Parts: sequence; structure tokens; C-alpha cells
Amino acid sequence: MGEINPHSPLHLSEKMKPLSLALITILISGLPLLAQDKPQPHLSIKLEIKRAIERGNSYLKKQQHADGYWGQKKYPALSALTLTAAVRSPSFKASDAITRGYSWIINQQKADGGIYVEGLGTYNTATSLTALVAANNEAFKPNILKARKYLVELQTTEENRGEIDKKHIGGIGYGGTYKHSDLSNTHLAMEALRLSRHIAQDDAESKQPELNWDAALEFVSRTQNLKATNKEKDISDDGSFVYYPGDSKSGEKNVNPDGTQTLRGYGSMSYAGLLSLIYADLDDSDPRVKAVKDWLAKNYTVKENPGLGTKEDPTLGQQGLFYYYQAMAKGLSAANIDQLTLADGTKVDWRKDLGNALLKKQREDGSWINEENSRWWESDPILVTAYSVLALEQLYYSIPK
Repeated sequence: MGEINPHSPLHLSEKMKPLSLALITILISGLPLLAQDKPQPHLSIKLEIKRAIERGNSYLKKQQHADGYWGQKKYPALSALTLTAAVRSPSFKASDAITRGYSWIINQQKADGGIYVEGLGTYNTATSLTALVAANNEAFKPNILKARKYLVELQTTEENRGEIDKKHIGGIGYGGTYKHSDLSNTHLAMEALRLSRHIAQDDAESKQPELNWDAALEFVSRTQNLKATNKEKDISDDGSFVYYPGDSKSGEKNVNPDGTQTLRGYGSMSYAGLLSLIYADLDDSDPRVKAVKDWLAKNYTVKENPGLGTKEDPTLGQQGLFYYYQAMAKGLSAANIDQLTLADGTKVDWRKDLGNALLKKQREDGSWINEENSRWWESDPILVTAYSVLALEQLYYSIPK
């Protein structure tokens, strides 16, 4: 790709303000004055969340390298997550730092449309595509369409699977040496493609490729512990999700009364599964959606990533905690769940619970880090701070008026 001038008027400007923020402003300005007298039970925490977002984004801004990227140069995903957090902020203002960041992302796009440096093409491209869409900048349309095509072509099919087991058809993996599909990469790709679909549909110049959503849904279903819709071996029947068919990152398996063992699902992948089902246009009438929502209610917590801890080592439940927080915020918001009803009938205000958990973990300098377990890169303050800010932004915009 040719070099982009970061100071070009085609790059960041006030007109780039995310569309969702503009719509929110219009809606608020149209409310009658009497609405301000209505009880606002979330007002206090919403103000705290806004301040935490500002502090988190301020910390991230200070970590930017002179070339425009954040964190390790070989992982554009770190810069993409940071940029998405910046432009989704309720306090968003265009800045040279954001302009340089987007310029750097654009300049990492390869001839095949992927946005990566050395590898992990799906993860880096999906997060970068989401960041480009969040910018709401018409100048990024060609880059968005190229990135979409790249992700679509990564989907595992009968024709391109090679020696990979058929159970991976329909899904998407990391790419490179990690050839098998997995739910984490698949759900991130589905998210990016769904968020950018309107841009592809508006392209009158050429027919844009599209994901085989039916095949993707079949793959996602093979990662769910639900016998009615999943015929894979060694699965349980509780509605939870695992990493990929036949593999869970949980430290132990479920031991059944007859002595057999089945895969154990866990929180972060179960929210990723819920999101995938929603992106595939399923609703509460589908047994897969109902089953995972039931599991999430039964295992609701903001203290750990449920399903990962073991009797021998409960601290394993701290693995991927902030990935779990972001997935929870997105999943429950996308499912339009106001209050979550637990197994005993108790209704919980998940927004307050999750918001308070994140507020308590924010450090003095505005950053977050997983101090209990560093697995899955959660010792990296840039990654974890971006996760946290994005989760808080999701909460901020989902709080009922």
C-alpha cells in the first residue's frame, strides 16, 4: 500500500465523529424537558463510567509510538482496539494522535486486503476492520471492502480445508500455522463483517463477496454444548460454548454420573457464542440462543471468567477476565437484556455490577491490567485498557434513558 499523508483532509476530522454518537445527540436534544425530572437510577454510575473512559483513553493516548501505532508493531490489533476505544468515547474529539493511528493502520494493509504485519491475519484484520467502520470516514471505504474480502476468503470450506477436519468447515481461525477454525476468531470476523455489511451493500460499483453465514452458523453450533443441535462427540448439554469443536480451554472436563467426561464450556466463549448467534440473525425463539442465555444466567458473575477455575486451582477463573468483561458487555447489550434473571428468579442489574467491577480495577494512571493471571496477553496494559474502555463504552450507551 502507498504511504498515506496523516495530515490529509481525507483523514480524521469532526465529520468523522461516529454515527452512533451523532444519533444519540439528536435523540437527546429531542427529548422533552420534563424527561429530565424522571428518575435516573444509573445517572451516578454513568458519570463515573464516562470519567473512567476519559482516563483510560488518556492513558492510551500517551502510549502511542511516534510512527502512530500502539504496543507491539507486529500486532495491528492493539492499535485498532485503541482507536475504536478512542472514537467511541462520549467525549470524542478529533486529534492528530487518532489521525496518525488510522494512517498507520491503513499502511499495514497488504495486497490481499488483510491488515497485519507478520501473522494472525484474522485477529488483526477483524479488529482493524471494526476500527475503520467505527471511524465513519468515507475515505476508508476501499480499505474496508478489501479487508472484508480478505476475511470472507479465510472462511474454511470443503474446497480449501486441506487436511483439516470437516468439523472446522464454516469457521475461521487465526490463519498461518494455526489452520483450524475457532470460536474466538470466528465471532470477531462475524462481528466485523456484520458491522461493515451496510458499506458493502452500498457499493454500486461491484458485487461484494459475503460470508457463508449458514456455514458459519453450523460451525458455531458445533462449539455449543447442546445435543439438540450439535452431534459432535463428548459434548455436555448445558448450552455453554467451547473454543472449537472437540477442544475447550477450561482446565477440566465435566464428569458425568456414569463416569464419562464431556467438554466444559466457559464464560468468555459462551458470550462469544451468544454474539455469533445474534450476528447470524437468531433470536430467543431458537433453542441455541435460549440455552446459552440460560447457562449465562446460571453462571452469572463479574468476579471471574466462569468455567475456567478448577477445584484444585480456583484462580484459573481469572484467565481472560477482561476479554470476558468486554464480551459480556457486548453480548448482554446485543441481546437487549435490561436485567438478567438468575436461576433462582433474582433479577440483577448487570450494568451496575460490571461497571463497578471495572471502576474498582482501574489503576491510578488510568490503565487496567489483569493482576491475577496474565494468560492471553492480559499482562499488557494497552490491550487490557482497550478491552476495559470498550466494555465501559458499551455500558455507557446501553444504559436506559
